[in-house]
Amino acid sequence: MKSVTLVSGGAGFLGSHLCDRLLLQEKNVICLDNFQTGRRENIAHLIENPGFNILEHNIWEPININVDQIFNLACPASPIAYQKDPVSTIKTAVLGAINMLDVAKISKAPIFQASTSEVYGDPSIHPQEESYWGHVNPIGVRACYDEGKRCAETLFFDYRRQFEVDVKVGRIFNTYGPKMQIDDGRAVSNFIVQALTGADITVFGNGNQTRSFCYVDDLIDGILAFDACGPVATPFNLGNPHEVSVLELAELICRYTKSNSRIVLKPLPMDDPTKRQPDIGKIQKLTGWSPKVTLEDGLKETIKYFQRVV
Repeated sequence: MKSVTLVSGGAGFLGSHLCDRLLLQEKNVICLDNFQTGRRENIAHLIENPGFNILEHNIWEPININVDQIFNLACPASPIAYQKDPVSTIKTAVLGAINMLDVAKISKAPIFQASTSEVYGDPSIHPQEESYWGHVNPIGVRACYDEGKRCAETLFFDYRRQFEVDVKVGRIFNTYGPKMQIDDGRAVSNFIVQALTGADITVFGNGNQTRSFCYVDDLIDGILAFDACGPVATPFNLGNPHEVSVLELAELICRYTKSNSRIVLKPLPMDDPTKRQPDIGKIQKLTGWSPKVTLEDGLKETIKYFQRVV
């Protein structure tokens, strides 16, 4: 009998890519989503697959289900989405973690938590390694997401200590690729859509702030490599350590889209991190995984996707 894997947030950007990959591994997949930010079109091609099922459910609410494996990816991840309804965001992060952990405990199933580089806040060390506790404003406009994910990490390791649940926590750094929403407010999608439509490309701050962008296929490879390992007692970074300034990113996208859009600077939002780069030494040592897709190749694939949907 095939094992049953639950993917919460399975209709989202990362979740839908993960569902694709798990089905290729011949697993039965339950996609749990309330479609607040997840999109049915992301999983429309899977509907006829006999191993795929959709469970429309709000992760805030407890659920009685027995599964063999869980990936908890449910949570709005773009600033526009998570700041639109901050109370909903923190409920999803915290109550959702509790409910998925309870399913894991009852099912005796391993569970992966999609945490985030945002737990590091605006970091005072660079690059960021897992031992760094972060620099987060607990009452800022980003705190619903940052602190929600930090609390979820606490819950995961408390369930590990108290109930012996098999947990893994991956701190995911900026990820991009096909199936990103055109209006999610993230740099890659924003810049590509603006470039393709001839609008001004809006760079916040002076553009010198840095990010490290990981192509979605690489990220899914990393999640699955991490998940295949035995129990671990700490979080692991998942991302691409290639660092680029936001202004450089805008210029690359202009070049690859052959756009004549102007790059204009706008004020930096509150608590926006000035730098972000993962130290991935731990995950490399544990699994041998490293990102393979260059920023140039990943951006070109992402641009092709947006050319079809814009």
